[in-house]
Amino acid sequence: MKKNIYNLYILLFVLLMNSCSVSKFIPENHYLLNEVKVLSDNKEIKPSVMQSYVRQKPNSKWFSLVKLPMYIYGASGLDSTKRINRILRRIGDSPRIYDQNMVKETKQQMLGAVQNSGFLGASVSVDKKIDGNKIDVFYVIKSGKPYTISKIKYNIEDYNIRNIIYKDSANLTLKDGMRFNVELLEKERNRITQNLLDRGFYKFNKDYITYQADTISGTYDVSLTMNIASYNRKNGSGSSLHRQYKIRSVNYLMDIDSKLYEQDKIGLDTIRKGNLNIIYDNKLFLRPGVIVSHNRINEGDLYSNNNVLSTYSSLSKLGILKYSNIRFSEGMVGDTLCLDAYVSLSKNKNKVLSFQIDGTNSAGDLGAAASVAYTHRNIFKGSENLTIKLRGAYEAVSGLEGYANSNYTEYGVEASLDFPEFMFPFLSNDFKRRVNAKSEVSAKYNWQIRPEFERTLASAAWSYKWIGRNRSAHRFDVVDVNYIYMPYRSGAFIEYLDYMDDVNPLLRYSYEDLFIVRMGYTYTYHSAGASTQQTVKRSSYSIRFNIEESGNLIYGLSKMISKSPKNGESYRLGNISFAQYIKADFDFAKNIIIDDRNAFVFHIGAGVAVPYGNSKSLPFEKLYFSGGANSVRGWSVRSLGPGGYKSNDGSLDYVNHTGDIKLDLNLEYRTHLFWKLNGAAFIDAGNVWTLKKRDSQASGQFAFDSFYKEIAMSYGLGIRFDLDFLILRFDGGMKAINPMEKNYDRFPIIKPKFSRDFTFHFAVGYPF
Repeated sequence: MKKNIYNLYILLFVLLMNSCSVSKFIPENHYLLNEVKVLSDNKEIKPSVMQSYVRQKPNSKWFSLVKLPMYIYGASGLDSTKRINRILRRIGDSPRIYDQNMVKETKQQMLGAVQNSGFLGASVSVDKKIDGNKIDVFYVIKSGKPYTISKIKYNIEDYNIRNIIYKDSANLTLKDGMRFNVELLEKERNRITQNLLDRGFYKFNKDYITYQADTISGTYDVSLTMNIASYNRKNGSGSSLHRQYKIRSVNYLMDIDSKLYEQDKIGLDTIRKGNLNIIYDNKLFLRPGVIVSHNRINEGDLYSNNNVLSTYSSLSKLGILKYSNIRFSEGMVGDTLCLDAYVSLSKNKNKVLSFQIDGTNSAGDLGAAASVAYTHRNIFKGSENLTIKLRGAYEAVSGLEGYANSNYTEYGVEASLDFPEFMFPFLSNDFKRRVNAKSEVSAKYNWQIRPEFERTLASAAWSYKWIGRNRSAHRFDVVDVNYIYMPYRSGAFIEYLDYMDDVNPLLRYSYEDLFIVRMGYTYTYHSAGASTQQTVKRSSYSIRFNIEESGNLIYGLSKMISKSPKNGESYRLGNISFAQYIKADFDFAKNIIIDDRNAFVFHIGAGVAVPYGNSKSLPFEKLYFSGGANSVRGWSVRSLGPGGYKSNDGSLDYVNHTGDIKLDLNLEYRTHLFWKLNGAAFIDAGNVWTLKKRDSQASGQFAFDSFYKEIAMSYGLGIRFDLDFLILRFDGGMKAINPMEKNYDRFPIIKPKFSRDFTFHFAVGYPF
């Protein structure tokens, strides 16, 4: 192992020393573009923003430090027929040769961007610094004084449009005295265009709107005029008033080609539902009521582009549809211009069968899991999505003495049924359209067999999910019932629980029959919208908040029936205890894009859960734990905390490494290496704590005046394989500050020991 690491160091050193070999790829009288910087004399003009206009950029750096991809390319020879040279060039990055033409284009585009921001008198100059065959380029921006709009005038030839604009004056974004900004002018142009398109002006577009800006000599004032031309003026074929269009008919073509429909309508059936014509051939694959509930284009209404987009959005949530297309055909009824809407719906596959195989690693015990899932996307002809999944897992359990069968097996079955609407009695269709929520009913059964015990978990849930405005998502779990049943516990395991009863009562509570009847709400916001971390190319952030409660309703009913529990400790439901707690979690992640190859990510996660009333402790499944691939990566999963607690209880100790409070802090620098490989350097911090003092974990209780001393820290490197549809992640973490140790052992970063401090993690997807 050490020999391989030394070989790697030697290879990197040789590549770095061979950096001068890049010179052979630089033509005579040309220069290697070494650095590009943007300098500005105005804080409002940010160099980081202006960098996006730079047409030619220098070779990328790993972790913004070393141009290793260029050095890898430079290590190749000039003979491109040799295989090793082709490989080095493929994974490397060819030297960027300074291009004067690209500098001129950058200068022009950068100047245009600054002037469009209102600095009409700005200038952009280019400074160069040459060192041997390398060149540094500096773009120097001098903004000057900004121009402001002294007066706004409107020249609107069409009186219909003029009346609408003036009535909407409260929403006009251009004001006298504001800075002249081309981007704001374009936004106002688009806003007015969309407003008119939503008011029936089907043929209106933003080309009818133009601006005339006149500067006043000797001042920094701009006189601005917005011109809205009459219909056809832009084509030079005379002018007329813009006309509004009404919807005459709405026709849904169910898996029928619209062109064939126009050519031959014979043999097709038509159903009239509400104000819709539903046209199909042979068999209707969606219930008419479902189509009506997802339609937003109505007969007799003025044309509205927003209604068209809303229809597209609503139909996209129907899994049975492969795609939808909306087109309009113009017509005339008397003097009224009309539109016939044709909505083509293409049917997706009804049934899907999928398989999945996973590797598992629980606290160092390796295993495998396999699952098969059957999906029906249209079970009741309303685009209801039925999924049935069967799962099996096997894991070799180590460290269990006295058990002949040292393995873990798991069998599970789960079923879920999604409805593409808000399923609740006595709700009007208008309300369902406004909410635009999905409903989900699910049931699960899981059977776990370990050498020490058997445990079954059965659950049933009813929830709603919907997408809100401004890129937010919501989930409301109306009810989630979980039943934990322990059909078998070995004699040795029962003896262990008896022994631990006085030391840690939580351990026994975690292995008893239990009901969990919970209700919860989750809010998620991502500034990049629906984009995933794999596709986000600009700086963004995300927020997630979750709150849930359990047992309050049952506790209230039990209290009404009996003032005190029969057993003197807790109320029971069918002679089985039920959990009562409240739990809240918060996550924030900030993704800062440095350039097209480097990014910096910050994450903070915190949570607190409070058992009360009928519960002395949280159910084991609801307790927090620290360590693992998505937490403090210097520790394996469920091996850190609570607080400074250090265990000596062997393989069963993962129960003790839990808490009621959790804190995670993560910093990660991500860089693209080559091909589909990405790298990361990270620093993690965090731990879990208990709210109440446990006899076996006295050092694990949370205290405001000391918890910060018990925050564990780790650092490390990671490799990610970005396969587009999947990201495989390998992280190696080293302990830096270990609150579970004392004196000098508390700071392993001072004297690291690989065998003691290193932890390897394999996971799928980014950690945050």
